[in-house]
Parts: sequence; structure tokens; C-alpha cells
Amino acid sequence: MGELADHLCATVGGALEPADAAAWLALEPQIRAVGLEAALLQNPPTASLESAIVARSAELIGLRERQIVEEVFTHKRVLRFTRLLAHILKPTGGIPVVTTNYDRLLEIAAEEAGLGADTMFVGHFAGALNEQESRLSYCREVTLRGKQVQWRYRARVSIFKPHGSLDWYHRAGKPVRYSGDLALPRLIITPGLNKFRNGYESPFDRHRERANSAIDRASRFLIIGYGFNDDHLETHLTPSIKSGIPTLLLTHTLSPNAKKLALECANVVALERCVIGGAEGTSITVNKAEVQIPDLALWDLGTFISEVLEP
Repeated sequence: MGELADHLCATVGGALEPADAAAWLALEPQIRAVGLEAALLQNPPTASLESAIVARSAELIGLRERQIVEEVFTHKRVLRFTRLLAHILKPTGGIPVVTTNYDRLLEIAAEEAGLGADTMFVGHFAGALNEQESRLSYCREVTLRGKQVQWRYRARVSIFKPHGSLDWYHRAGKPVRYSGDLALPRLIITPGLNKFRNGYESPFDRHRERANSAIDRASRFLIIGYGFNDDHLETHLTPSIKSGIPTLLLTHTLSPNAKKLALECANVVALERCVIGGAEGTSITVNKAEVQIPDLALWDLGTFISEVLEP
């Protein structure tokens, strides 16, 4: 978020109409002082200013995404999530994953792990939002045993993106998916108050509903790098955690909300980065208390996989 804020401060102001330029000039110091999301919560942008923020956000995230995808494509990098999927149970309904990020790295990681990536869109050129057809595209066999119909599906990851994706656009008034880059507005929700208004439009509403449904049905949570600051998800996620569902949280730095939750709930184990004697270590909140482990970055998903999950 910090790099995105720096990029926006450096690029947004150059091509705005006078009224938006003045609003951005007033907003920029607040972004530097309190952070991007806090500043936008306090000062919701106009529709035209928000469009500029979306365009510049997509510009930076798309650039970083392409760099990583090229490394994965040429076998120079293996995504951490690809490694993680080897150690996760594969339910017949798909592995539910909720992400507030816009990039498509989870989809790529799933396919690199030999799994399908179900985003509820069907088609490559102006792909349509069609949940049923997307699900049925992974059906591999239908058998009849007596009067019972049995469906066999390809193992897959069901990816829910309540804040949008870089490959979502509007076409003829409907949300579509196109994997290339178009010089058109993308369907992504920026931080701030406007995300609550926009989150009730298609396709955000359906992805949010499916994300919350997956949260409600979960028997355990693995949470990576999430700050517990999104009201679209918090009405379901935090109450579920507080009900006692086992939760493992890995992150570079616990947000105040995440820290509070970890200290209040004995069912939460939270790992974050700390520095001990000048060396990187891990601070673990477990059983409502904190302990520190020196010289081991267990908060990092890659290290966690190597040290805990892999033989």
C-alpha cells in the first residue's frame, strides 16, 4: 500500500481537471501523513478523481504483475501460493480463497500447481460472469448409481475478489473479463468510502456474497497479510473468528485490528516480523500472549512452508 501511495502521489495530479486537481492537491499531504486508505476514508474522491486513481493504481499493479508473471513463465520463480497448495486439502467444491488484491497471481499460482482457477467468469474474450457455467466447466464425469447422481470435478481453487481484478471491464453495461490490457477503465475498487458504494454493484456484489458464504462455512482460517480493515468482509470474518474457529495469521506487520483480535482470542495464532538483536525474527501471539523466535522468519509464507509444512 505504501508503494502504491507513492506512485499515486507522483502520477495522479498531472492530468486532472482544475477542480479535481485542487482536491488532489489537498489530499496528497494527507496520504503521505496517514496513509492512502485513511486519507480516502476521510476525503471520498469525486467519480472523475476516483477514475484517475483507479487508472494509476492499475498501471503500477499491472507492471509489478507482469514482472512476476514473466519470472514464473520462464521458471525463474515459484510463487509461494503454488507451494502452499501442495499441502492443502482439496475439497470437491474447490479450495475457497478470498483476496482483496486486484492482481491475478493467485490464478497463476493455482494453475502452476496443476489446479483449476475458478473466478466465476467464462470465456477469454469479453468473458461473461456466469457462476454456474464456470463451475460446470470443471466437471469431468457424471455417473448414476441407482437413483443417485454423482459428479466428479477437477481439483480447483475458487477465487473470490470482492474488490475487483485487473482483467475486469465493463462492456455494453455488463462486467466482462479480458486478460489483455485495454485503455479502458478497469473494474477495481479503490480504498476509502467509495468502495462501500461500489461494492454493491456487479460483479463485486456476487464475489462479496460468495466470499462471505465461504467464510461462514469455514472450519478453519489461514489468513495471509490481511489487516482486518474491510467492512465488506468484517461483518462475517471477525465474528466467525471470535466464535472459536482456529485461525492462523501470517503477516509482515499486524495491523491494530489484527493485533487486538489475536490478543483477545485464544484460537488465533498470529505471526509477524520482529527484529531481535539486529536480526530478523518472528513474534508469535499464541494463547493471548506474545513470544519471540530469533533468526527465523516464520511470518513469511515461504519460510513457513519450508520449516513447518515440507518434510
